[in-house]
Amino acid sequence: MLIACLYVDDLIFMGNNSDMFSDFKKCMMDEFEMSDLGKMHYFLGLEVVQSDDGIFVSQKKYVRGILNKFKTQHCNPTNIPVEFGLKLTEAGSGKKTDSTFYKQIVGILMYLTATRPHIMYSVSLVSRYMECPTEMHLLSAKRILCYLQGTKDFGIFYRKGEKEDLIGFTDSDYAGDQDGRKSTSGYVFMLGTGAVSWSSKKQTVVTLSSTEAEFVAAIACAYQAIWLRRILKELQFKMESATMIFCDNNSAIKLSKNPVNHGRSKHIDVKYYFLRDLNNEGTIELQYCRSEDQLSDILTKPLRNTVMPPRRIIDQNAQTDEVHPTHGMQTHNRVPTPEPVPTLEVPPVLTSPPQAPQTNVNRPPTTKGDISNVEFRRSIQM
Repeated sequence: MLIACLYVDDLIFMGNNSDMFSDFKKCMMDEFEMSDLGKMHYFLGLEVVQSDDGIFVSQKKYVRGILNKFKTQHCNPTNIPVEFGLKLTEAGSGKKTDSTFYKQIVGILMYLTATRPHIMYSVSLVSRYMECPTEMHLLSAKRILCYLQGTKDFGIFYRKGEKEDLIGFTDSDYAGDQDGRKSTSGYVFMLGTGAVSWSSKKQTVVTLSSTEAEFVAAIACAYQAIWLRRILKELQFKMESATMIFCDNNSAIKLSKNPVNHGRSKHIDVKYYFLRDLNNEGTIELQYCRSEDQLSDILTKPLRNTVMPPRRIIDQNAQTDEVHPTHGMQTHNRVPTPEPVPTLEVPPVLTSPPQAPQTNVNRPPTTKGDISNVEFRRSIQM
């Protein structure tokens, strides 16, 4: 199998057959004038390090550019991106600030969530007030920049050879929005050791109980599970069993399995009972997990400093990709003593939910094999 992705004049392709790689490159070079840059190391702001142990994806250069743009490269780093217990409102506090400047910060941070699921909630929170930001909103956005100052080298590591089961986590707060009293849904899907899809979004309806809020979040997670299963099927990734989705609310789990409409749940919209059909068909399976093991908790509310910091992992076999200064061809050299590579692997207590393996922005999981990068020297006539 070979998968190609084209953006303007940059082309990347991946697969699991080296002969197919050679034939594809030869065919493209015969048709277009291009340069072969070897294994992918940089693409649209994403930095990729491929080694024998797996693939590490980060945005270190992009983060440094953000800090320099907003003159925060020398600020004091913070341990968490958003203050624990912070409650923002549309009215805010303090004077109104420049909305254009505020939108620039939020827009740049939104793209950074492609490899930073742990700042997804904080960025989504400050993005709700772009229309008329105040000093309080701006300070909250700048706090995220201070957090990036201490976590510039963080990213996601997809370890090779791990069990590749698609596992989801879903969670919700209750009436966290101070203006409309709506809840926030969050989910994250893991494939092996790395996250492949995550979301933090304010719900469109006002829920009347924590069970209903969790139920609405679970159905949003189920929608994403269906989409991911279809993508994996196209990638010839067989999934014979149901996708496990972990939830820390027993009432929501029972409601998804019990076909009887209880009096307490009659007010819930009919469309949300689609979750029951998915559970009965074997497409997904809701399982209970403790709140301490809930990975998606970070996508729904500010967490304490003792819970937030991710664990740093050092990859002793990392490779670096160097580009020759004259002809631009990429070479691959192994570094004898590589620098520590921080990652976003979850703490050990969060890696194993009860009786289960480890777990836009939606990035499909990387297939086995190398990822190559070629650059077009002229435009393609479609």
